Amino acid sequence: MTGDHDNLFAKSRALTSGFRFDKEVVRVFPDMIARSVPGYELVVPMIGMLARRYAQPDSNIYDLGCSLGAASLAMSLAVSAEGVKISAIDNSEAMVKRFTGVVQNHTGGVPIEVRLENMVDTVINNASVVVLNFTLQFLDREQRQELIDRVAAGMCQGGVLIVSEKICFENEREQTDQTLWHHDFKRTQGYSDLEIAQKRNALEDVLRPETEAAHFERFYKAGLSRPRRWFQCFSFASYIAFK
Repeated sequence: MTGDHDNLFAKSRALTSGFRFDKEVVRVFPDMIARSVPGYELVVPMIGMLARRYAQPDSNIYDLGCSLGAASLAMSLAVSAEGVKISAIDNSEAMVKRFTGVVQNHTGGVPIEVRLENMVDTVINNASVVVLNFTLQFLDREQRQELIDRVAAGMCQGGVLIVSEKICFENEREQTDQTLWHHDFKRTQGYSDLEIAQKRNALEDVLRPETEAAHFERFYKAGLSRPRRWFQCFSFASYIAFK
């Protein structure tokens, strides 16, 4: 899926209400996330590969916080198990509207149902694969354990939860280094220092990262096992845990 070039933060602007997944963000989202999240364009097809391995026949797959559906599309094309359905969930009307149009022209693969819905309200049932691809970090921290608990309760035995997140680090020096490296990555993608600073300020009260240890503790509390990191590039990581 293509979009316009991301120049939302190229000029000095007052962001009084923080970062929002509105029409302007949707317009540039593919470019924005590819240039902001190192490794994103590798993580998405690898989620498809993992889903292919762990999707069970006659089960459900959930993409919670699907945005424009990159992970859903990757899984739709990769999964070969019979009787599988994908539910793509997002609470941004602009995201859902655009992805619905894409799905209508999507032929072949596992069927995708796109729903405008808050993922904290989504009923998880008979799930062999659940994906939260850089979405849990936007949820209030006090809601995260409850969500993972409900996801785990609705998963099949042998099912998997895949969670990609921006993480933070307990060691102050490591946190500083990782932040500097991430900013260097953004510069290599053509972002100016002004754009980097303004986007960081806009996301400060919206995107709230946690440590890897905090994620693992949450998985264990939900009754999931064998959590492991399968990808990391700077402060962006993806994890898998098993039911």
